[in-house]
Amino acid sequence: MPTDLERQIASVMAKAMALICVRNTQLETLHAGPGPVSHRGDYSDVIVTDANGRQIPWSEVSRISDSEMRELMREIVNRLYTFQLRLGEEEFRDYLDRQLTSTRNWDEPKLDWNLAGRKLRKAAGPDAAEHLALRDQGTEPR
Repeated sequence: MPTDLERQIASVMAKAMALICVRNTQLETLHAGPGPVSHRGDYSDVIVTDANGRQIPWSEVSRISDSEMRELMREIVNRLYTFQLRLGEEEFRDYLDRQLTSTRNWDEPKLDWNLAGRKLRKAAGPDAAEHLALRDQGTEPR
């Protein structure tokens, strides 16, 4: 079972990797620009008309092309790789400290129930929010 210190370190590392290796990537470019307006709030009232005149509900529109996804995943993998290789560098740790100031108001990470594995799921207990949500959806992992 992870100790409180191990959980604290994992939380800081998760936020650092999310910020540096995922958020500050081409994902920002994909996120930029105006978003659609939904009066209902759930986007069920938003329809996209493509160049062929097809009207596609917002919930069914692919918002990222295969080539954009491929480039994004390459960039993320390269950043995660470089991040891990640089962890021992004092210069990089100083950079991380400066960058992490922007994550102060982020939510604390939660256990991803599908990725956790038996040992972590057992340590979290049967009342973990992720476990209950998956059970209610009928998708609880074994």
